[in-house]
Amino acid sequence: MEIVVAGRHTEVLPKYRAHLEQKLAKVEQLAPRAQRIDVLVSHEANPRQSGSCERVELTVVDKGPVIRAEACADDRYAALDLALGKLLERLRRSRDRRKDHRNHTPLAPVDVRPHEEAEEPVAAPVTQVDGAVETTLGDSPVVIREKVHAALPMTVDDALYEMELVGHDFYLFIDAETAQPAVAYRRRGWSYGVIKLDTAVRTAAPETAAVGG
Repeated sequence: MEIVVAGRHTEVLPKYRAHLEQKLAKVEQLAPRAQRIDVLVSHEANPRQSGSCERVELTVVDKGPVIRAEACADDRYAALDLALGKLLERLRRSRDRRKDHRNHTPLAPVDVRPHEEAEEPVAAPVTQVDGAVETTLGDSPVVIREKVHAALPMTVDDALYEMELVGHDFYLFIDAETAQPAVAYRRRGWSYGVIKLDTAVRTAAPETAAVGG
């Protein structure tokens, strides 16, 4: 394995080169097919960066992807130790990854697209004989029954009378005195209740008339 050392804004002494070759011998254990290691040692002359003025960059050229690491310190020996630690860790991961690929059968591709649920047909509203329309709420068993009545004003007494005639527990009407939509409902015994909306509606006829319930 060839080791190519270069200096940028600094001189690399033979003593440091020998130290590099000794340290980089560990690389062959993790990358036996490595062809070359490029080492770039640079020095930053700015005194404000004295704490990281020495930089060491290591690049392993192999048949596979290029793996590199770099580190800075106030001393190039320390920078080399930091960079070499990073490089060995990356080489170890690369080796383990190659082992996993050799020991495992390739997995069949998995479809990761979100599951698209088929839209269920929406039940069409059903019109009953009395004019009411029944609609199923979504995919639930809930059925909503809607029916439209003629809405003419009447008194509360008239509404209660009409409610008793149709035999329902409630009766929807428009209060003739206030023009408010209201509903009369049966309570316990012979008592009744009336609920009104706080918004009046326009009425076309002043006379009392029956409203559906």
